[in-house]
Amino acid sequence: MISVEKANYLNDYRLHLTFNTGESGDVDLQDLIFKYNAAQPLRDIEGFKTFKLDDWSTVVWDCGFDVSPETLYERATGKRIEWLA
Repeated sequence: MISVEKANYLNDYRLHLTFNTGESGDVDLQDLIFKYNAAQPLRDIEGFKTFKLDDWSTVVWDCGFDVSPETLYERATGKRIEWLA
């Protein structure tokens, strides 16, 4: 199971993530932030910066928006998780 071990803010809507696999990479979440109404509070960069890691080891925000660790992994590494295919 993929999990996020560390997340750091880079700029704009970008985060640098480290996974339990030892791999790391950068993700740009702007498309998701502007696609889903639940993420509306995060369109303000200051709101976006308030992310944290939850008990499920993924990135979440207090407004209730989150992104699955598998999606983050695929975006950060460019690798497809086979069991999701």
